[in-house]
Amino acid sequence: MTEKIVATNRKAYHDYHIHETYEAGLSLVGTEVKALREGKANLKDSYAVIKDNEAFLLNCRISPYSHGNIQNHDPLRTRKLLLHKKEISRLWGNISRKGFTLIPLRIYFKNGKAKVEIGLAKGKRQYEKRTSIKEKEARREIERHLKTSR
Repeated sequence: MTEKIVATNRKAYHDYHIHETYEAGLSLVGTEVKALREGKANLKDSYAVIKDNEAFLLNCRISPYSHGNIQNHDPLRTRKLLLHKKEISRLWGNISRKGFTLIPLRIYFKNGKAKVEIGLAKGKRQYEKRTSIKEKEARREIERHLKTSR
């Protein structure tokens, strides 16, 4: 299995606690696939919703294809996520009860097909973000000291 990562959501792990991840297919038009192959995707401020037992990806920006014509796609259009019904019902239960949200973590190609990894996430509070930054800095400092002591 070869994976080519197109875009990652770097702020997701900083702003949210990710509890579970799911792999979903993307329903795309031809110029969107070509633009993704060029690496023209941005997951900043994007999220997923479940409506009428279907999952959709909102605010995901896939820039227009460079060699496209007048029939190029809308960069911010709503895209359908391809998930099994059991996965959708499980996600719907978690979102409605526990206050979770669906955040796309990365877009990649797996065996020639565009996939998106979505995470079941709960937002961090400001003080939790600060403590996670302090933990990362402490880990870096320990690794730096270990590296120099060798």
